[in-house]
Amino acid sequence: MVHDPDTFDTAMAAWQEWQEAPWGRLRYALAEANLVRDLGDGCGAGPRRILDLAGGDGGDALRLAARGHLVTVVDHAPAMLAAAEARAAERGLSDRVTCVRADVHAMPVDLVEGDFDVVLCHNLLPYVEDAATTLAAVLAPLGEGGLLSVMAINRHSAPLNIAVREANPAAALAALDEGRLQNEMFDSQLALHTAEEIIPVLGELGCEDVRHYGIRSFCDYLTDDARKYDESYYADLERLELATTARPPYMHTARLFQLTARRRKVS
Repeated sequence: MVHDPDTFDTAMAAWQEWQEAPWGRLRYALAEANLVRDLGDGCGAGPRRILDLAGGDGGDALRLAARGHLVTVVDHAPAMLAAAEARAAERGLSDRVTCVRADVHAMPVDLVEGDFDVVLCHNLLPYVEDAATTLAAVLAPLGEGGLLSVMAINRHSAPLNIAVREANPAAALAALDEGRLQNEMFDSQLALHTAEEIIPVLGELGCEDVRHYGIRSFCDYLTDDARKYDESYYADLERLELATTARPPYMHTARLFQLTARRRKVS
C-alpha cells in the first residue's frame, strides 16, 4: 500500500483528468447529494464545521464550502493541498477552506479535539492496513451527534466489473474472494471492503443511524465510455444514479459504497 505523498503528487494531472471525466463527476455529485440529504441543508441549521480527511485537492471540500460550510482539508501530499488551496482561491472560497498537511493517524491536537460537526473519510480505507484503527482515528475529531461519511471501493463490484467490462468469467471467478486491487494511477495495491464489513465496525466505535449508499451503481458497467461524455446522455445517467443511490439492491453492487452515521451521544 502507498504511504509516500510523492506518489500522489506525481499523479496530479491524471487524477484531475479523472475527476473531470463522467465517472469522476458522478462520484462527487452523488456523495454531495447524499451528504446534503443527511445534513438537512436548506433547513436553517447554518454552516457546519467539516473535517475532510485525506481530502486531496478538495473535490468534496469545495462543493461543501460552496454551500456555505467551513471545511478543513487534511492530507499528507503537499501538491494535492496546494491544488486545493488554488482551487478554493479561484472560486472565492478561501475564507471557507483551510488546508492542513498531516497524517490521519497523527493529526494536530487542535484537530483531534476539534469537535467537528461532520467528518469525511472518503477514499482513505483502500490505502490503510487496519480499517478499524483508522476509523477510530477518524472519529476522534467528530462531536457527539456529528455526521461521519465513509466511502471506499466495494469488493462486491470487482468480479462484476471484470465479468462485464473484460468479458472474462474465469477472471471474475478468481476475483470473488480477492481482497486487493491494483491501482494504476497511483501505482498501488488497494484494499477492498464491503459495507457489510464496515457497518458493524462503526457500531462498535459508537456510531448509530448508519445509512448505506451506492456510488456509481450503473456507470461502471456501461461499456461505452465515450458516450458518457455526451452531456444529454450524462444527464440521464446522473438522474438514474441519483434515483438508485439508496435503493436496494443497487447499492450492494455499486462500484463504491458510502456510509453515513451519527456519533452516538453520551447520556
